[in-house]
Amino acid sequence: MNPVGIHFGYWTQYWEVDPLPFIARAKKCGFDVLEVRAQKIARMSTAERDTLKGAAANAGIGLTYSIGMTADMDMLSEDAAIRKNAITFLHEVCRGMQQLGGTIMAGINYSSWPRRPLPGEDKQLLTDRAVEGVREAVKGAEDCGVYICIEVVNRFEHFLMNTAAEGIAFVQRVGSPNCKVHLDTFHLNIEEDSIGGAIVEAGPWLGHFHIGEANRRPPGRGRMPWPEIFGALHQINYQGAVVMEPFLIPGGEVGRDIAVYRYLPGHDKLDEEATRSAEFVRAEQKKAQSAQSKNEG
Repeated sequence: MNPVGIHFGYWTQYWEVDPLPFIARAKKCGFDVLEVRAQKIARMSTAERDTLKGAAANAGIGLTYSIGMTADMDMLSEDAAIRKNAITFLHEVCRGMQQLGGTIMAGINYSSWPRRPLPGEDKQLLTDRAVEGVREAVKGAEDCGVYICIEVVNRFEHFLMNTAAEGIAFVQRVGSPNCKVHLDTFHLNIEEDSIGGAIVEAGPWLGHFHIGEANRRPPGRGRMPWPEIFGALHQINYQGAVVMEPFLIPGGEVGRDIAVYRYLPGHDKLDEEATRSAEFVRAEQKKAQSAQSKNEG
């Protein structure tokens, strides 16, 4: 089965926090993977990275890394210096990952987030800029033996890539085995006619996968078609982690950026909800395996 992970932002209202305490919490709740903020690990000292690496290893927790770029690191910018900032920063992240362990850097790593097109901007020109920038950034990933996974998000958060097909076309243009697609059920639910179909279409291009309900609650508390989702992941033999990215608490940087404006059910028992959801995800994976075996039989 796929390793099951959780995003550190589930437990905090602020992005720039020390990820170390969340390792024990993820372990306690039954997870295999903790997803941490790429910006944070890029700015850590060597000693701080060694401490985080040791804690994760001792707990048996793998690490993945996610990012939402800021306006001063936007590969879509007309300003070549800003585009260079983005590339340089992603190279720093790759080197940090190489030291820490874990090979997946996901999220909106090709532009600032959130972002809408400015008046007069041409989407094709901006896509060309992003492809050029990621081609340079992925050289650092290749050197470090890690992957840059390009997240496809909904139209309300970004405009460049909203469907799996657009993400696939983008990574094909980048043309590196170290550049993959990152899909997320929250965004797929908004943009795709068929969530399972989009996963199957991504196939070998899929490098990272986020899971969550349509309202950002943990898996198992909503209406997502989980048998379809895990069946599609099993069909394409996806081997990576499935990382839940729920957000239940308004306020702070996280609530503002994710657009959480009310307390969602479960906000007062976060660990209990996370534990239940991890169990639910593993049960759904087992069902998908069983269904596939019956079909093959």
